Amino acid sequence: MNRLPLMVGTALLSCLGLAPLAALAADTGFPSRPITLVIPFPPGGATDVNGRVIAQRLGKELGQPVVIENRAGAGTVVGASYVAKAAPDGYTLLISSGSTFTVNPAIRSNLPYDPVKSFEPIGIAGRVALILLANSEVPVQTVKQFVDYVKASPGKYSYGSFGTGTTAQFAGETMLHATGLKMTHVPYKGSAPAMTDLMGGQIPFSIDTVSAAIPQLKSGKIKAIALTTAKRSALLPDVPTFAESGYAGIDMDSWLMVAGPKGLPADVKAKLEKALAVTIADPDTRTKLLGQGLEPTYSNAAAASELITRELPLMRAVAARANITAD
Repeated sequence: MNRLPLMVGTALLSCLGLAPLAALAADTGFPSRPITLVIPFPPGGATDVNGRVIAQRLGKELGQPVVIENRAGAGTVVGASYVAKAAPDGYTLLISSGSTFTVNPAIRSNLPYDPVKSFEPIGIAGRVALILLANSEVPVQTVKQFVDYVKASPGKYSYGSFGTGTTAQFAGETMLHATGLKMTHVPYKGSAPAMTDLMGGQIPFSIDTVSAAIPQLKSGKIKAIALTTAKRSALLPDVPTFAESGYAGIDMDSWLMVAGPKGLPADVKAKLEKALAVTIADPDTRTKLLGQGLEPTYSNAAAASELITRELPLMRAVAARANITAD
Protein backbone atom coordinates (compact mmCIF):
# COMPACT_ATOMS: atom_id res chain seq x y z
CA MET A 1 0.00 0.00 0.00
CA ASN A 2 2.89 2.35 0.65
CA ARG A 3 4.40 1.83 -2.82
CA LEU A 4 1.76 3.92 -4.62
CA PRO A 5 2.74 7.33 -3.16
CA LEU A 6 6.39 6.61 -3.98
CA MET A 7 5.54 5.73 -7.58
CA VAL A 8 3.35 8.82 -7.89
CA GLY A 9 6.09 10.96 -6.39
CA THR A 10 8.65 9.63 -8.85
CA ALA A 11 6.28 10.18 -11.75
CA LEU A 12 5.62 13.73 -10.54
CA LEU A 13 9.35 14.48 -10.44
CA SER A 14 9.66 13.25 -14.00
CA CYS A 15 6.73 15.38 -15.11
CA LEU A 16 8.31 18.41 -13.53
CA GLY A 17 11.58 17.71 -15.36
CA LEU A 18 13.40 16.73 -12.14
CA ALA A 19 15.58 13.63 -11.83
CA PRO A 20 14.48 10.77 -9.54
CA LEU A 21 16.56 10.21 -6.41
CA ALA A 22 18.47 7.30 -7.97
CA ALA A 23 19.50 9.45 -10.91
CA LEU A 24 20.56 12.25 -8.57
CA ALA A 25 22.80 9.82 -6.73
CA ALA A 26 24.36 8.75 -10.02
CA ASP A 27 24.96 12.37 -11.04
CA THR A 28 26.94 13.08 -7.90
CA GLY A 29 29.25 10.07 -8.34
CA PHE A 30 32.99 10.63 -8.06
CA PRO A 31 34.41 12.60 -9.71
CA SER A 32 31.78 15.24 -10.43
CA ARG A 33 34.23 18.16 -10.67
CA PRO A 34 37.92 18.79 -11.46
CA ILE A 35 40.60 17.15 -9.32
CA THR A 36 43.65 19.04 -8.05
CA LEU A 37 47.01 17.26 -8.29
CA VAL A 38 49.54 18.97 -6.03
CA ILE A 39 53.19 18.85 -7.07
CA PRO A 40 55.48 19.85 -4.16
CA PHE A 41 58.22 21.04 -6.53
CA PRO A 42 58.59 24.17 -8.69
CA PRO A 43 57.39 24.16 -12.31
CA GLY A 44 59.79 22.79 -14.89
CA GLY A 45 61.46 20.08 -12.81
CA ALA A 46 61.28 16.35 -13.49
CA THR A 47 58.38 15.70 -11.10
CA ASP A 48 56.45 18.64 -12.53
CA VAL A 49 56.93 17.54 -16.13
CA ASN A 50 56.06 13.91 -15.43
CA GLY A 51 53.17 14.93 -13.18
CA ARG A 52 51.61 16.93 -16.00
CA VAL A 53 51.89 14.00 -18.40
CA ILE A 54 50.20 11.71 -15.88
CA ALA A 55 47.55 14.30 -15.01
CA GLN A 56 46.49 14.71 -18.63
CA ARG A 57 45.82 10.99 -19.17
CA LEU A 58 44.41 10.51 -15.66
CA GLY A 59 41.84 13.22 -16.29
CA LYS A 60 40.78 11.56 -19.51
CA GLU A 61 40.28 8.27 -17.71
CA LEU A 62 38.31 9.85 -14.84
CA GLY A 63 36.19 12.05 -17.08
CA GLN A 64 37.18 15.24 -15.25
CA PRO A 65 40.18 17.60 -15.66
CA VAL A 66 43.11 16.98 -13.32
CA VAL A 67 44.51 20.42 -12.57
CA ILE A 68 48.15 20.86 -11.54
CA GLU A 69 48.95 23.03 -8.52
CA ASN A 70 52.62 23.61 -7.66
CA ARG A 71 53.22 24.06 -3.93
CA ALA A 72 56.99 23.95 -3.56
CA GLY A 73 59.08 24.51 -0.45
CA ALA A 74 60.98 22.88 2.41
CA GLY A 75 61.92 19.77 0.48
CA THR A 76 58.29 18.89 -0.46
CA VAL A 77 57.01 19.55 3.09
CA VAL A 78 54.83 22.52 2.03
CA GLY A 79 52.91 20.66 -0.65
CA ALA A 80 52.72 17.40 1.26
CA SER A 81 51.34 19.12 4.36
CA TYR A 82 48.69 20.87 2.29
CA VAL A 83 47.41 17.58 0.89
CA ALA A 84 47.63 15.81 4.26
CA LYS A 85 45.24 18.41 5.71
CA ALA A 86 42.86 18.44 2.74
CA ALA A 87 39.40 16.85 2.82
CA PRO A 88 39.69 13.10 2.13
CA ASP A 89 37.24 13.17 -0.78
CA GLY A 90 39.59 12.38 -3.67
CA TYR A 91 39.56 15.90 -5.12
CA THR A 92 43.00 16.84 -3.74
CA LEU A 93 45.86 14.47 -4.55
CA LEU A 94 49.63 14.55 -4.25
CA ILE A 95 52.27 13.28 -6.64
CA SER A 96 55.71 13.16 -5.09
CA SER A 97 58.88 11.17 -4.65
CA GLY A 98 60.40 9.24 -1.79
CA SER A 99 61.59 12.60 -0.48
CA THR A 100 58.11 13.10 0.98
CA PHE A 101 57.39 9.62 2.27
CA THR A 102 60.70 8.13 3.43
CA VAL A 103 63.53 10.68 3.22
CA ASN A 104 62.00 13.61 5.10
CA PRO A 105 60.81 11.40 7.98
CA ALA A 106 64.37 10.08 8.29
CA ILE A 107 66.07 13.48 8.50
CA ARG A 108 63.44 15.86 9.92
CA SER A 109 62.28 15.54 13.52
CA ASN A 110 59.29 17.89 13.43
CA LEU A 111 57.37 17.10 10.25
CA PRO A 112 53.82 18.49 10.11
CA TYR A 113 52.64 15.20 8.59
CA ASP A 114 53.12 11.48 9.19
CA PRO A 115 54.27 9.47 6.14
CA VAL A 116 51.96 6.56 7.03
CA LYS A 117 49.08 8.05 9.04
CA SER A 118 48.53 11.18 6.93
CA PHE A 119 48.28 9.68 3.44
CA GLU A 120 46.34 7.14 1.43
CA PRO A 121 48.63 5.78 -1.32
CA ILE A 122 46.96 5.34 -4.71
CA GLY A 123 49.92 3.76 -6.48
CA ILE A 124 53.45 4.07 -7.83
CA ALA A 125 53.56 5.77 -11.22
CA GLY A 126 57.22 5.26 -12.11
CA ARG A 127 60.79 4.86 -10.96
CA VAL A 128 64.12 6.50 -11.77
CA ALA A 129 67.37 4.64 -11.22
CA LEU A 130 70.33 6.34 -9.54
CA ILE A 131 73.81 5.94 -10.98
CA LEU A 132 77.44 6.34 -9.95
CA LEU A 133 79.20 8.57 -12.48
CA ALA A 134 82.85 9.46 -12.95
CA ASN A 135 84.74 12.18 -14.75
CA SER A 136 86.14 10.80 -18.02
CA GLU A 137 89.73 11.33 -16.86
CA VAL A 138 89.37 9.13 -13.76
CA PRO A 139 91.02 5.73 -14.49
CA VAL A 140 87.97 3.69 -13.48
CA GLN A 141 85.61 1.69 -15.67
CA THR A 142 84.09 -0.98 -13.44
CA VAL A 143 82.84 -1.36 -9.88
CA LYS A 144 85.92 -3.40 -8.94
CA GLN A 145 88.23 -0.73 -10.34
CA PHE A 146 86.26 1.96 -8.51
CA VAL A 147 86.47 0.14 -5.17
CA ASP A 148 90.20 -0.57 -5.58
CA TYR A 149 90.90 3.00 -6.69
CA VAL A 150 89.14 4.66 -3.77
CA LYS A 151 90.25 2.09 -1.20
CA ALA A 152 93.90 2.76 -2.09
CA SER A 153 93.53 6.33 -0.76
CA PRO A 154 90.93 6.40 2.04
CA GLY A 155 89.27 9.79 2.44
CA LYS A 156 91.06 11.33 -0.53
CA TYR A 157 88.20 11.28 -2.99
CA SER A 158 84.76 12.88 -2.94
CA TYR A 159 81.41 12.30 -4.59
CA GLY A 160 78.81 14.90 -5.42
CA SER A 161 75.04 14.74 -5.14
CA PHE A 162 72.12 17.06 -5.89
CA GLY A 163 71.73 17.98 -2.24
CA THR A 164 71.96 17.11 1.44
CA GLY A 165 69.28 14.66 2.49
CA THR A 166 68.40 13.69 -1.09
CA THR A 167 68.01 10.18 -2.46
CA ALA A 168 71.36 10.65 -4.18
CA GLN A 169 73.13 11.14 -0.85
CA PHE A 170 71.29 8.19 0.67
CA ALA A 171 72.36 6.04 -2.27
CA GLY A 172 75.93 7.28 -1.87
CA GLU A 173 76.07 6.53 1.84
CA THR A 174 74.54 3.09 1.24
CA MET A 175 77.24 2.46 -1.36
CA LEU A 176 80.03 3.53 1.02
CA HIS A 177 78.68 1.33 3.81
CA ALA A 178 78.38 -1.73 1.55
CA THR A 179 81.82 -1.34 -0.01
CA GLY A 180 83.64 -0.17 3.11
CA LEU A 181 84.91 2.94 1.33
CA LYS A 182 85.61 6.37 2.80
CA MET A 183 84.70 9.38 0.67
CA THR A 184 83.64 12.97 1.29
CA HIS A 185 80.11 13.92 0.31
CA VAL A 186 79.82 17.21 -1.59
CA PRO A 187 76.20 18.41 -1.70
CA TYR A 188 75.09 20.74 -4.48
CA LYS A 189 71.92 22.76 -4.87
CA GLY A 190 70.52 20.65 -7.67
CA SER A 191 71.70 18.25 -10.31
CA ALA A 192 72.89 20.84 -12.83
CA PRO A 193 75.74 22.37 -10.75
CA ALA A 194 76.86 18.92 -9.60
CA MET A 195 76.98 17.72 -13.19
CA THR A 196 78.89 20.83 -14.27
CA ASP A 197 81.60 20.22 -11.68
CA LEU A 198 81.78 16.53 -12.52
CA MET A 199 82.31 17.27 -16.20
CA GLY A 200 84.84 19.96 -15.32
CA GLY A 201 86.82 17.66 -13.04
CA GLN A 202 86.19 19.60 -9.82
CA ILE A 203 84.81 16.35 -8.36
CA PRO A 204 85.85 12.88 -9.55
CA PHE A 205 82.54 11.11 -8.90
CA SER A 206 78.87 11.85 -8.41
CA ILE A 207 75.58 10.07 -7.92
CA ASP A 208 72.66 11.33 -9.95
CA THR A 209 69.51 10.11 -11.65
CA VAL A 210 69.74 8.20 -14.91
CA SER A 211 67.52 10.81 -16.55
CA ALA A 212 69.99 13.58 -15.68
CA ALA A 213 72.98 11.48 -16.71
CA ILE A 214 71.88 10.33 -20.17
CA PRO A 215 72.37 13.64 -22.05
CA GLN A 216 75.75 14.21 -20.39
CA LEU A 217 77.02 10.70 -21.03
CA LYS A 218 76.72 11.41 -24.73
CA SER A 219 79.19 14.29 -24.34
CA GLY A 220 81.96 11.88 -23.39
CA LYS A 221 83.03 14.07 -20.45
CA ILE A 222 81.59 11.65 -17.91
CA LYS A 223 81.13 7.90 -17.78
CA ALA A 224 78.77 5.49 -16.09
CA ILE A 225 80.20 3.09 -13.50
CA ALA A 226 77.17 1.33 -12.01
CA LEU A 227 73.54 1.65 -11.01
CA THR A 228 72.50 1.66 -7.36
CA THR A 229 69.40 -0.42 -8.13
CA ALA A 230 68.90 -4.19 -7.98
CA LYS A 231 68.05 -4.36 -11.69
CA ARG A 232 69.38 -2.62 -14.76
CA SER A 233 67.59 0.41 -16.16
CA ALA A 234 65.68 0.21 -19.43
CA LEU A 235 67.12 3.63 -20.21
CA LEU A 236 70.74 2.44 -19.86
CA PRO A 237 70.57 -1.32 -20.41
CA ASP A 238 74.33 -1.71 -20.90
CA VAL A 239 75.25 -0.24 -17.51
CA PRO A 240 75.65 -2.89 -14.77
CA THR A 241 74.45 -2.65 -11.17
CA PHE A 242 76.42 -2.82 -7.93
CA ALA A 243 74.38 -5.93 -7.15
CA GLU A 244 75.78 -7.66 -10.22
CA SER A 245 79.25 -6.87 -8.94
CA GLY A 246 78.69 -8.56 -5.59
CA TYR A 247 77.09 -5.77 -3.53
CA ALA A 248 73.50 -6.99 -3.24
CA GLY A 249 72.84 -4.65 -0.30
CA ILE A 250 72.90 -1.64 -2.63
CA ASP A 251 69.37 -1.18 -3.93
CA MET A 252 68.11 2.37 -3.98
CA ASP A 253 66.23 4.43 -6.54
CA SER A 254 63.84 7.34 -6.78
CA TRP A 255 60.13 6.71 -7.29
CA LEU A 256 57.00 8.71 -7.95
CA MET A 257 53.82 8.05 -5.97
CA VAL A 258 50.26 9.36 -6.21
CA ALA A 259 48.49 9.65 -2.86
CA GLY A 260 45.55 11.35 -1.21
CA PRO A 261 44.75 12.38 2.36
CA LYS A 262 44.15 9.54 4.80
CA GLY A 263 40.54 8.40 4.95
CA LEU A 264 39.55 8.27 1.28
CA PRO A 265 36.25 6.44 0.76
CA ALA A 266 36.90 2.89 -0.49
CA ASP A 267 35.03 3.39 -3.76
CA VAL A 268 36.87 6.65 -4.49
CA LYS A 269 40.24 5.07 -3.78
CA ALA A 270 39.40 2.09 -5.97
CA LYS A 271 38.39 4.34 -8.86
CA LEU A 272 41.57 6.42 -8.58
CA GLU A 273 43.72 3.30 -8.33
CA LYS A 274 42.15 1.79 -11.45
CA ALA A 275 42.48 5.07 -13.35
CA LEU A 276 46.16 5.35 -12.45
CA ALA A 277 46.81 1.77 -13.59
CA VAL A 278 45.17 2.47 -16.95
CA THR A 279 47.10 5.75 -17.24
CA ILE A 280 50.50 4.14 -16.73
CA ALA A 281 49.61 1.31 -19.12
CA ASP A 282 48.68 3.76 -21.88
CA PRO A 283 51.31 3.48 -24.68
CA ASP A 284 51.38 7.20 -25.48
CA THR A 285 51.78 8.11 -21.81
CA ARG A 286 54.55 5.55 -21.38
CA THR A 287 56.42 6.95 -24.37
CA LYS A 288 56.20 10.49 -22.99
CA LEU A 289 57.37 9.42 -19.52
CA LEU A 290 60.30 7.44 -20.92
CA GLY A 291 61.22 10.48 -22.96
CA GLN A 292 61.50 12.43 -19.69
CA GLY A 293 63.67 9.75 -18.07
CA LEU A 294 60.98 8.13 -15.92
CA GLU A 295 60.47 4.39 -16.24
CA PRO A 296 56.67 3.96 -16.12
CA THR A 297 56.34 1.18 -13.55
CA TYR A 298 52.93 0.83 -11.95
CA SER A 299 52.40 -0.64 -8.48
CA ASN A 300 48.99 -0.70 -6.80
CA ALA A 301 47.99 0.97 -3.54
CA ALA A 302 48.86 -2.03 -1.38
CA ALA A 303 52.33 -2.30 -2.91
CA ALA A 304 52.87 1.46 -2.53
CA SER A 305 51.98 1.28 1.17
CA GLU A 306 54.30 -1.68 1.61
CA LEU A 307 57.12 0.23 -0.09
CA ILE A 308 56.84 3.08 2.42
CA THR A 309 56.70 0.66 5.36
CA ARG A 310 59.75 -1.25 4.11
CA GLU A 311 61.86 1.74 3.10
CA LEU A 312 61.27 3.97 6.14
CA PRO A 313 63.42 2.01 8.62
CA LEU A 314 66.14 1.55 6.00
CA MET A 315 66.36 5.29 5.36
CA ARG A 316 66.35 6.04 9.07
CA ALA A 317 69.21 3.59 9.54
CA VAL A 318 71.24 5.23 6.77
CA ALA A 319 70.55 8.71 8.16
CA ALA A 320 71.62 7.66 11.66
CA ARG A 321 74.74 5.90 10.43
CA ALA A 322 75.86 8.77 8.20
CA ASN A 323 74.55 11.53 10.47
CA ILE A 324 72.32 12.98 7.77
CA THR A 325 69.95 15.62 9.10
CA ALA A 326 67.97 18.59 7.81
CA ASP A 327 67.18 20.04 11.26
